[in-house]
Amino acid sequence: MTDLVIRRVDGAAGDEELEAWRYVHNTIIPTHLLSLDDVRERAVRHHLELAHVDGVLVGNSTVRPPEGDTATATVIARVLAEHRRRGFGEQVYERALRRARELGARVIETCVLESNGDGLRFALTHGFVETERYLLDGDTVPWIDLRHLG
Repeated sequence: MTDLVIRRVDGAAGDEELEAWRYVHNTIIPTHLLSLDDVRERAVRHHLELAHVDGVLVGNSTVRPPEGDTATATVIARVLAEHRRRGFGEQVYERALRRARELGARVIETCVLESNGDGLRFALTHGFVETERYLLDGDTVPWIDLRHLG
């Protein structure tokens, strides 16, 4: 397997990195498009990373830090369709999961757009179970929240 290079995209990131992260998000989640300013704000609040192989963008991740009495963190791994089924998602997910645990997470959740069958299968095969389906205002495709049972 080719080496995956994963780098943090934080509040000091340049527009090129932020735009790359946005591209992956908006490609995989076309019902909830983010602007560059949206990503810039998320880079301050969340732990964002980009994944490349041989200089080619393959995916990204989001870790929303733990919140509340349950110390629940949200971990989201995204891999562009043309790079799936090569183990990249596994690496991106495992790294994001480790980061959530380092931040003090005791409970791990994720969310997947219902139309993303690959993402839903990935979550289910990695020990997540569905907890809720819902529509955001103006959306026509439901979101699925899942919780890790591990």
